[in-house]
Amino acid sequence: MYEQLRLLVAEAHDKGLLAVVWSYPRGKALSKKGETALDVVCSAAYIACSLGADVVKVKPPTDHLETERGQKAYAEVKRDTLRARVSCVVQAAFNGRRIVIFSGGEKKDTEDAVLNEIRELRAGGAFGSIIGRNTFQRPMEQGVQLLHKVCDIYTGRAQP
Repeated sequence: MYEQLRLLVAEAHDKGLLAVVWSYPRGKALSKKGETALDVVCSAAYIACSLGADVVKVKPPTDHLETERGQKAYAEVKRDTLRARVSCVVQAAFNGRRIVIFSGGEKKDTEDAVLNEIRELRAGGAFGSIIGRNTFQRPMEQGVQLLHKVCDIYTGRAQP
């Protein structure tokens, strides 16, 4: 799959396009919890960038460490907040020289839950987040208001 991705990215670049890679770790070697483990998500972002991705989409990382190597490498790294973990992922993406966006996951029950996550993502250095379910599965007016609030957070018009 790495070779296929590398070739697709090269083709996109040859045609003057950016390459956007959804880098979601899966497989028998990972536990379900491991799919969002900090060490695994950082590796997923790094690998996507190494294969030429201009934009990388990953899931927000948890503080879980899946691998023995990750437990050693991240033992002293602050990872108790989402913002700290997001910062690690952005650093893994060529120290922020690639765009990193985060998936929004399942619809959250409250607007505050969405906005709190967005604040944490932005504080950690995220370039953006996917929030479709959390806006489009609400009544139109509510969804539009939520989008405005999210934009205010990312542009700095709202208090972080």
